[in-house]
Amino acid sequence: MGMQHGYTKYCCFLCDWDSPDKKNHYVNKLWPKRTSLTPGEKNAVNPPLILPEKIYLPPLHIKLGLMKNLVKGMDTTGSRLEYVRNKFPNVSETKIKEGIFIGPQMRELIQDKEFDEDLNETERNAWLSFKRIYKDFLGNHKAAKYQYVVQDLLTSYKAMGCSMSLKIHCL
Repeated sequence: MGMQHGYTKYCCFLCDWDSPDKKNHYVNKLWPKRTSLTPGEKNAVNPPLILPEKIYLPPLHIKLGLMKNLVKGMDTTGSRLEYVRNKFPNVSETKIKEGIFIGPQMRELIQDKEFDEDLNETERNAWLSFKRIYKDFLGNHKAAKYQYVVQDLLTSYKAMGCSMSLKIHCL
């Protein structure tokens, strides 16, 4: 996309969404589109080669970002992360703490019933929403009422105190 490297104040190349604006992240549904992609303005070095409307994030990238935000929003003092550490002994402490998992590890956690039972109410709602998104929106088949699934995820992530990332913003 021709984005500048380093600090990115305006991380979304499609709109004026600014990550420090935390109070509006889950409130604003539509952020204003940029009127122009002038080189050097708001981190765009070169004009894009592809129309911004035709760019989408692959489902795996969205799943990984959602999992990362979920784990970072969890209570790190509880037994939940200890359970994950014991389940994946070869994964480093830092990766578990930051929520960096690969696809097979995520599938294994999704199928694990013990992990579901160990979460508190807010975390369980967010986890179940993530599982629904994983199956009904980002899987092979999109559910007929996928808008409700996405809205449920956004609501539960906001209640949990998760940060709004670019990947959640793109949902």
